[in-house]
Amino acid sequence: MRLHHLILACASFAAASAFASPQAPVQGADYLVLATPQPVQTAPGKVEVIEFFMYHCPACNALEPSLARWVKDNAATVSFRRIHLPHTPANDPEAHLFLTLEALKKEEALHAQVMHTWHVERKRLASDKDNLDWALKNGLDRAAFEGAYQSFGVQTRLKNLPRLAAGYQVDSTPTLIVGGRYLTNPSMVAGANPGLPRQGVDQATLQVVQALVAKAKLAK
Repeated sequence: MRLHHLILACASFAAASAFASPQAPVQGADYLVLATPQPVQTAPGKVEVIEFFMYHCPACNALEPSLARWVKDNAATVSFRRIHLPHTPANDPEAHLFLTLEALKKEEALHAQVMHTWHVERKRLASDKDNLDWALKNGLDRAAFEGAYQSFGVQTRLKNLPRLAAGYQVDSTPTLIVGGRYLTNPSMVAGANPGLPRQGVDQATLQVVQALVAKAKLAK
């Protein structure tokens, strides 16, 4: 009986993959439905889109230009935010920097500069000292930065990041969550659409996200 169910499951997945496309994404191929929908933070009439990312992640850096354009083009209907997936189990310096910039309301303004530091300048921000030196070099006030970096709020959010990521079923980056309900990422889209050229995967991923935004609107 188990073998019969396994054969049926494999056949269903193969059929889904065969008909998957970025414009008409298929559940289980181009995207997943979260086992437990997560609460959203968005204004009425908008759909929340979250990017789980890591500063050092090359795939996140590659997606960034297309994602930034997509967010700008869809600002009227989409509420976008980022969550830094922790790279190390505790006190991850990258996530710590992200949460500090967010607490200072500087994350959006300085996001591109952090990515530039990692991927163009090829400088690792891998310690508290690296983060402080980077902050001072980029014009942040030392007392304000250190105050936010060491604050109870930032420390608590840093500690809770692994549990937060688990709730969204995220274990890799970049991963995009739509409406607190749907998950997709470039690896899934590439696997579901094997004919896509590598340079087209990021755009195809955003086409899937666009379709999921429309789906989330209908589900409201």
